[in-house]
Amino acid sequence: MSLLDRHVGFVHALREAGLPVSLAEGLDAARALEVIDLTERESLRAAYAATLVKRPSHRPGFDTLFDLWFPASTTGLRPSHETELDLETAELPELRDRLAGLLLGAEGMNEFARAMVERFGRQAASPGRQNWFSYSVMRALSPETLMARLLAEVLAGQERGGLAEKVARQRIGENTRRFEDAVSRDVRRRIAEDSGIERIARSSVRPPLEQLDFLRITKADLARLRREVHPLARRLAARLTVKHRLGHRGRLDFRRTVRASLSSGGVPLTTFNRPRRPHKPELVVLCDTSDSVAAFAHFTLLLTYALREQFTKVRAFGFVDTVDEITRFFVPGADVAEAMTRLVREADMVRFGRTNYGHALERFAERYGDAIGPKTSLLILGDARSNYQPPALETLKRLTREARHSYWLNPEPTAQWDTGDSVATAYGGIVPMYECRNVAQLAAFIEELA
Repeated sequence: MSLLDRHVGFVHALREAGLPVSLAEGLDAARALEVIDLTERESLRAAYAATLVKRPSHRPGFDTLFDLWFPASTTGLRPSHETELDLETAELPELRDRLAGLLLGAEGMNEFARAMVERFGRQAASPGRQNWFSYSVMRALSPETLMARLLAEVLAGQERGGLAEKVARQRIGENTRRFEDAVSRDVRRRIAEDSGIERIARSSVRPPLEQLDFLRITKADLARLRREVHPLARRLAARLTVKHRLGHRGRLDFRRTVRASLSSGGVPLTTFNRPRRPHKPELVVLCDTSDSVAAFAHFTLLLTYALREQFTKVRAFGFVDTVDEITRFFVPGADVAEAMTRLVREADMVRFGRTNYGHALERFAERYGDAIGPKTSLLILGDARSNYQPPALETLKRLTREARHSYWLNPEPTAQWDTGDSVATAYGGIVPMYECRNVAQLAAFIEELA
């Protein structure tokens, strides 16, 4: 494969993995290759990263794909450095001794990892075909079981439990992860050689954080998303404040208008309005908390918590087949994870356990109708799937008429709206409905409000 083919394939793989790489940036990367030494692999990596990577969160996926498209070596190459140990024939205790030295900071970890994959990572699948696995390498060498031995060597009689042990544990732990990553990289490279780079690339890289589907995020992803929520909350509040300001120009300033008319013979060619007093809008959030959108509900509750700092008043309501106010769980200073645990345990949002938007809307109007007013923005978050129950469209119309603005964010792809028990189009005819499956789409929705 020529360098041009690798460049084009690499840029295409980055786009498929969700990294935003434009045509102009791809050309910038190609120009950068003209001024570096292509035999220096890390210079090549740095040139691509400088021209194609926009955010730190994109770097892990970039590095994974770079290692696939520009591998450090090919199968069958021997380690470049000389070592007294023959890695092909050495006994397992000798290999573990060598690994122990690498975990303490010795050089040659990548070469050792490649040799260990060659020796322990291969498993025959069928005649003429083989599979490669990381777990068999890690099981054979068990680097995590070397910690006690390495600590004894490093501390050499020093008191246990102090700063020295903490530093040593951290260094050994980091080197263990480096070894695991080196093994994984080489396994991916070998699979790519056998099955094709494009195939393994599609399965090796998770989408960037801002493009992770809300309905499929994990608890670890939610923890990372917390850092993304507060800037989005500030931008959402700013956009809604602008819409309030533009929606009413303020009262006529009679004195300034008359004074200005003197220059035109008393004809008020230009009118002046009194500046409006700064005003933070009020917000009501109505959130589907059913199991079918549990991960999305967790994210929207994180968003609700962040929005409390941006609006003069925020009231949050959760529902499954009935509704309860959950504002009390998100008081300032509360731990978000603890608030969500209390919400699930204490809030009255479930009667029979099956989502019923119609009953929830009617119950909301009956119990909390006074929450909606002319200064209120209503934000509904849910998939609009009501288990074939009456949707209560008239109730929703009445609520939206009383609110200043109304918006609906739906975590399902637009292609799935109106399938099965979805009544998305019916609700969307009353409240503007937006597909919101990830942080990128939420940010786009906020920008559209401007």
